[in-house]
Amino acid sequence: MRILIIGSGGREHALAWRLKREGHDVFAAQGNPGIAQVGRVIPSTDYVAVAASVEPDLTVVGPEAPLVAGIVDQFRALGRPIVGPNQANARLEGSKIHSKDLMHRLGIPTARYHRAETQEDALKALADFAYPVVVKADGLAAGKGVIIAQDREEAEEAITKLGPRLILEEFIRGEEVSFIVLCDGKTALPLEATQDHKAVGDGDTGPNTGGMGAYCDGRILSREDSENVMRTVIELVVAHTQFTGFLYAGLMMTADGPKVLEFNVRLGDPETQPLMHRIKGGFGQVLMRTATGTLRGAALEWNAEPSVCVVLAAAGYPGQVRTGDAISGIEDCGAEVFHAGTRVGAKGLETGGGRVLGVTASGRDLRAAVANTYAAVSKIHFDGMHYRHDIARKGLKRWDADTIKASGT
Repeated sequence: MRILIIGSGGREHALAWRLKREGHDVFAAQGNPGIAQVGRVIPSTDYVAVAASVEPDLTVVGPEAPLVAGIVDQFRALGRPIVGPNQANARLEGSKIHSKDLMHRLGIPTARYHRAETQEDALKALADFAYPVVVKADGLAAGKGVIIAQDREEAEEAITKLGPRLILEEFIRGEEVSFIVLCDGKTALPLEATQDHKAVGDGDTGPNTGGMGAYCDGRILSREDSENVMRTVIELVVAHTQFTGFLYAGLMMTADGPKVLEFNVRLGDPETQPLMHRIKGGFGQVLMRTATGTLRGAALEWNAEPSVCVVLAAAGYPGQVRTGDAISGIEDCGAEVFHAGTRVGAKGLETGGGRVLGVTASGRDLRAAVANTYAAVSKIHFDGMHYRHDIARKGLKRWDADTIKASGT
């Protein structure tokens, strides 16, 4: 097939890499230097015009902004198969208020919340919450619209920064899991669960980012837990909205069961990188069945080996980012390296954004996958490069504890 990918980040490079390995002809608008190695890049945001020139059999949308802007409605009006939700359903990510209200109406388990239309309303509502309290911007914020405030002063600062329309939410404890499914309006096909690492620093310290790394391991959720999420969350949303495309439920696995932190309406980044690394094949056909409403009965085959992605970030990220630093070591690092914020400049391959590269590798078990990924990271360099050193550490601790428990030692 001729497949057009919309977007320019690490998620889109991973999609292009997976689909190229399956023998498809890949095109990308806007693309990046990594995608250019596996397909044809068209540096344009006029996606309708790009599709008219490429004539793709299928289009896959990576980022949320075009979805919220209504690209799927445009393509469907032209009779072009496309993977993604219509503009109405893209509001699940485009508006946190809309998303939380829908969860409330459908009885989907989630944290207690207050929707605020003004800063004055939010400040008044703080009295109803204990600390820490979660403050969320209503609209799109590139993964940086959530602040966990530890006290009243931090909460007031967060309200000023993220308001006026926002959500106040109780802080719930547990382990975060990214649960992503493909939907065709009637049927939902779950992908393997992943775990993202949002904070910029080791030990989940520092401000939130778009994601500093992720891993994909078949043991993250049990079959019972996955079926519970499908029944109490995903199937309710699909039945109510006839959702199409990728539906991403950001979960907190609590002592009382899974609770939804947020919905996204596309693949996560960097979750896509280890997901694409683990799929054996047939992904392109499943995407086409998603776009044409024939997903029922489809299945994906997964490699048993876990995959890990570590994001290499530019100097200053997630604040004021420095660009233009030369990148070296990718070719001989021994892992798949997905470009997220790169460009070709006077120094060759250079940093061009905050999250620069997603270094991704697998291994016979999670510990080996982590070791293989960090061994590759050690061979890559650019000035100001920083990354987390503890991606998948929680998973390693859990598996070690399970092994000790099973052995009786």
